[in-house]
Amino acid sequence: MTPLTKPYLRRLRNEIDLRTLIVEVLQLEHRYSDGRWHFLCPVCREFNTAVNPATNLGRCFCCQKNFNPIDLVIIVKHFDFLHAVDFLDPLLPEEPESPPPAAPTEPS
Repeated sequence: MTPLTKPYLRRLRNEIDLRTLIVEVLQLEHRYSDGRWHFLCPVCREFNTAVNPATNLGRCFCCQKNFNPIDLVIIVKHFDFLHAVDFLDPLLPEEPESPPPAAPTEPS
């Protein structure tokens, strides 16, 4: 298991696209209404929801609950925090490798 560092948990929260998680992984009911995309809130079962792509957070305007990927997995799958992290880990995009250091240039 990957160590639960703040940067790692931040990556789980920010780099796993919430809409993809909702539609493809958790397969929550979702729909377009009035030109907007909504998902079924797993807490109150209403569709008065939205996802903010800039923050990667979901919000239910009925029960006032906010969701990040970890929160959503905990609620939908009935997992504890560690199981939710294990579930999400394979969905995390690979970190880009650091480029090798530049070779020193010869003075002219």
